[in-house]
Amino acid sequence: MTPQHASELTLQTCNLAPVIPVLVVDDADIAADLARALIAGGLPALEVTLRTPAALDVIREMARIAGGVVGAGTLLTPADVEAAKAAGATFGVAPGATDRLLDACEANDLPLLPGAATATEAMRLLERGYTVQKFFPAEANGGAPALKAIGAPIPQVKFCPTGGVSLKNANAYLSLTNTLCVGGSWVAPADLVAARDWAGITALAVEAAALPR
Repeated sequence: MTPQHASELTLQTCNLAPVIPVLVVDDADIAADLARALIAGGLPALEVTLRTPAALDVIREMARIAGGVVGAGTLLTPADVEAAKAAGATFGVAPGATDRLLDACEANDLPLLPGAATATEAMRLLERGYTVQKFFPAEANGGAPALKAIGAPIPQVKFCPTGGVSLKNANAYLSLTNTLCVGGSWVAPADLVAARDWAGITALAVEAAALPR
């Protein structure tokens, strides 16, 4: 898969909804219900971070749910890419980007949302053909004003800012011309997940899905 084709597919994923839920799930038994709750609320693109031992099993369970597009987050190595693809992930997300990681995603036909925090990183990815990138960590790197400033001289790149994004500041990002969507964990808070309050999570998803962009 070429970087250009990968970016086209990533663009389609980012256009599905204003928010991509960033999910850290410890128990694969609740994966299907969590996915259904978020999809029902209008958030079909789901990022399952590879931060727990259950993550790959969570991806497998969520990949079976109709109407969802399940990706793997926190991809760091080629082994992560291969495992995520084998588990059923249809896109990947990384906090940064290395040549080995990009090579692995291209070789395994896994569209990647690669992370960039500076103009130089964004330019380097653009040079390789990646026109859709993740601005991470968004708030720690200056928030919406910083992303707006990066976008002025590099309008070819569109971003999904993630890291410190919440319902309170999401609009600041979504109003930018170089922002496609945001990534956030607030739509699936740990307390609601632990309580298996799927109706509550669906309500948060509905609120997030209604954000203007």
